[in-house]
Amino acid sequence: MEDSINAVPIVPERVTPYKLPDDGTFPNSLLPLLAYQTAVEVGGTDLAIGFETLFAAHGWEGSWRNGIYAFRHYHSNVHEVLGIASGHAHVEFGGPRGEALELKTGDAVVIPAGVSHFNLGSSNDLLVIGAYPEGESPDLCRDSAAERDMALARQQQVPMPSTDPVYGGAGPLVRAWSR
Repeated sequence: MEDSINAVPIVPERVTPYKLPDDGTFPNSLLPLLAYQTAVEVGGTDLAIGFETLFAAHGWEGSWRNGIYAFRHYHSNVHEVLGIASGHAHVEFGGPRGEALELKTGDAVVIPAGVSHFNLGSSNDLLVIGAYPEGESPDLCRDSAAERDMALARQQQVPMPSTDPVYGGAGPLVRAWSR
């Protein structure tokens, strides 16, 4: 591994896949959402910088710092990774019939294009680092029929990432998303 990646110690893989099929409102995806429990070691390191460095080193760029929107939305044109740099959040993925996950400091989640996500509640200190493969920029879609039809077409054009944002070329995303 490169020295820049070593700034945040990566822990052994503990990744849970979640299948979130089309629910009639949100396209969701045939690709599984991947939840990385304690993807990086917590403590002693600025996790915001650590996640930014880690994601960029694996080709996931255009990082941003913020929270998670408190409304259901999805990106039809790009996959997204979120790293929890501080705090915790209860997040719904895949719409009301999907999965609600507790994300905490050090966790990460890779959200396939089309998968709805929604912050159901979070701590005041929540800081999320987000990024996209190869510098892509996301659209913002909500639960409307007009957006859904256009989103389904855009979603089919989204390229597969060549690397896992946390573990690189041989990571769980590469294995789980191989077509």
